[in-house]
Amino acid sequence: MAHFINDRAALVAEAVDGLVRASGGRLARLDGDPAIRVVLRAGWTADRVALVSGGGAGHEPAHAGFVGRGLLTAAVCGDVFASPSVDAVLAGILAVTGPAGCLLIIKNYAGDRLNFGLAAERARALGLAVETVTVADDVAIPGAAQPRGIAGTLLVHKVAGHAAEAGRPLAEVAAAAHAAAAGIRSLGIAVSGCTLPGGTAESRLAPGEAELGLGIHGEPGIERIALPPVADLAGLMTARLAGTLPADGPLALLVNNLGGTTALEMQVLARAVLATPLGVRVRLLLGPAAAMTALDMHGASLSLMPLDADTEAALTAATDAPAWPLAVPVVAPATRLLPDRLVRQGQEPVPSHDPAVARAITAVCTALAAAEADLNALDARVGDGDTGTTFATAARAVLAERDRLPQAEPAALCHALSDRLARVAGGSSGVLMSIFFAATGSALAEGAGWPAALIAGAVRLQAHGGAKPGDRTLLDALVPALDALAAGGLAAAARAAEAGAAATAGMTRAGTGRSSYLAAADLAGVEDPGAVAVARAFTALAGTAGRSAPA
Repeated sequence: MAHFINDRAALVAEAVDGLVRASGGRLARLDGDPAIRVVLRAGWTADRVALVSGGGAGHEPAHAGFVGRGLLTAAVCGDVFASPSVDAVLAGILAVTGPAGCLLIIKNYAGDRLNFGLAAERARALGLAVETVTVADDVAIPGAAQPRGIAGTLLVHKVAGHAAEAGRPLAEVAAAAHAAAAGIRSLGIAVSGCTLPGGTAESRLAPGEAELGLGIHGEPGIERIALPPVADLAGLMTARLAGTLPADGPLALLVNNLGGTTALEMQVLARAVLATPLGVRVRLLLGPAAAMTALDMHGASLSLMPLDADTEAALTAATDAPAWPLAVPVVAPATRLLPDRLVRQGQEPVPSHDPAVARAITAVCTALAAAEADLNALDARVGDGDTGTTFATAARAVLAERDRLPQAEPAALCHALSDRLARVAGGSSGVLMSIFFAATGSALAEGAGWPAALIAGAVRLQAHGGAKPGDRTLLDALVPALDALAAGGLAAAARAAEAGAAATAGMTRAGTGRSSYLAAADLAGVEDPGAVAVARAFTALAGTAGRSAPA
């Protein structure tokens, strides 16, 4: 796997410099020794308690991304997944600690405990007031003697940072941090490991497997499980967490992206967690956000802590650290009714029944739903991988409403299909099919027969879509199929559609759509998924021809 790096040995130093350069003067870094990488508040005057944390790189935006007003005063950055040296930690302490003293916030890993601990002792020997708090929020191993410190550490940063920003003395800042650390519980899940910069990707999980109870350094999880639907996963994780938290009372929740999980998945996970018995107690939500990551790990972690008025004030207090996930109250989702003109109440067509039409609708929709995986696989090679889902979603929606359609009235049927496709089908294919059926319905209403009306629909489709036969689109199957339909019926139309779809594999230039951005070599030998969908539909339709299907 390629990475955007120069030299692996210089990676962290260059990343720190890039962060500081992009901060608009808000941050500074220590200079003079390339092995000492400390990010600190540029305008810090050492008039309050300083907060110092840090650890190995690879967890970005932690830790340097949380340097700012109301959060950390300095972050000490080690190599990827390696604790910073004692000298680096001491340099950070000395750079920001004034008469009010300093609090070190340490994740519970041996390297961090030892290096930060020794640096604290050396700072004390130099006459500085230094306190430490160790965060051990991971509940993956019940009864573990040394639970790991993972994403819950960030909540401790914020609670302590709020106390320090308010000018409270070191003893009180440390007490607030200890109290927060004592109450936070976290648990992680992942479906992949991570890739070290400059290294190669390695997979230790079979498809459909996940690791539950893993840390933030790419290490395996405590338990390997079959990945369930996210609602069941949320139930599993919150059940494990619930046993380690108070039995009642409000909670704060941090939904943390471990680095490689899409925003779409994270939003679904947050929704699922909030719907669990433990989730209904959550009053304050942070994220979903990439806060403490493990490089590119495809996973997430949940961190919960009891919430009282002081903790809520700390977590919601303003900070100028842009990486801090906004803490928001959990409220019921706001909804609004669809506009009346979209719903068109009272204008729904009157259902009617025609056995041949019902068979045709069933055959086509069933075929398109069954083709979902095949069409997605084709589209993944030349587009964004969703053509099969677009057609299948539309097909299932039409099939579900089959008996409410005006089957015996061709024009009304086409307009009803157009309305439903416009409502449920995403992507350009769904809109194009809606246009096609709308224009076909209009032609039928004006007295045209089925073949001529369908051809009229294809003409309007080309006018609005901007494509023509030969542009490597669904038209390459649809147009020849409709021409053959007029002359030879459904069987001939199906053969023409299949031939048209097959011909697209030899077209190395697309005239429109996402395929138009691809090189000829990427298109060669791959059938257009929209054309294949049309061919599947005509083949299914032809299969009903012997049973009085419309022609």
